[in-house]
Amino acid sequence: MDDFRALLAETADRVTVAMDALLPRANGPESALLSAMRYAALGPGKRLRPFITIEAGRIVGADERGLLRVATAIECIHAYSLIHDDLPCMDDDDVRRGRPTVHKEYDEATAVLAGDALQTFAFELLASPDTDASSARRVELIARLAACSGARGMVGGQMIDMSADRAKADINVITRMQRMKTGALIAFSAEAGAILAGAGADVRRALEGYAHDIGLAFQIRDDLLDAEGDADETGKAVGKDDDQGKATFVTILGLDGARDRARRLAAQAKDHLEPFGESANLLRRAADYVLERRS
Repeated sequence: MDDFRALLAETADRVTVAMDALLPRANGPESALLSAMRYAALGPGKRLRPFITIEAGRIVGADERGLLRVATAIECIHAYSLIHDDLPCMDDDDVRRGRPTVHKEYDEATAVLAGDALQTFAFELLASPDTDASSARRVELIARLAACSGARGMVGGQMIDMSADRAKADINVITRMQRMKTGALIAFSAEAGAILAGAGADVRRALEGYAHDIGLAFQIRDDLLDAEGDADETGKAVGKDDDQGKATFVTILGLDGARDRARRLAAQAKDHLEPFGESANLLRRAADYVLERRS
């Protein structure tokens, strides 16, 4: 797994370099906003979603330049979601990825605006002809990212997470919440490569199925890390779900049951990759990584 982590880190560096080049520089009267955007987006991170985009696109023949731009857009959406997730009105976290959260490093108003600006910048990136010469493909990328990150996707899942009824949620509600909150953006990460390549429906369904299963496994691993992880390793506070009385995969299934569910989801994810043969081996290894990660 160490060699896979090294490859993941190499891809993360490539995406970070691309983001650094694409994000506006921090100057002018709005420099505090631009600085906060760069602080959030360029900070340390696994860049797993961009990795999935690039690898899924590679196995179906998508253009690498376009993949890097789409990967950057996805990471901007992810960074915006983390900024807002950490706000006092949401999860109220002081540490993210081992550093002060954006509202702690700057202030709450700047954090809100930095999240807003990263979200809109993602769509600006996708709309540019530099991402893809086909306007139809660009429109499809924009439409799918909007759907996966909006009220029926990531933001809707966050709303369920904040609901007062979360403590009484059953396994079906928790699964729906996590498929929306975490899984939808991961699913788009795989789908985007297929869109750029102009791949057919069967290819897209296979990649979406892989990403949906790996996304849910990822969230179950998050729940396990919150229950038994170490804050120094995870780079954020742990034990918060239990303190807040939230129902999670761990509280409903138990530690062993949650681990078993994550393993089965990772196996299902790999099954979806059968049509791609050995060319999808790195995506298979990403599923194994999700089960073993410590942060």
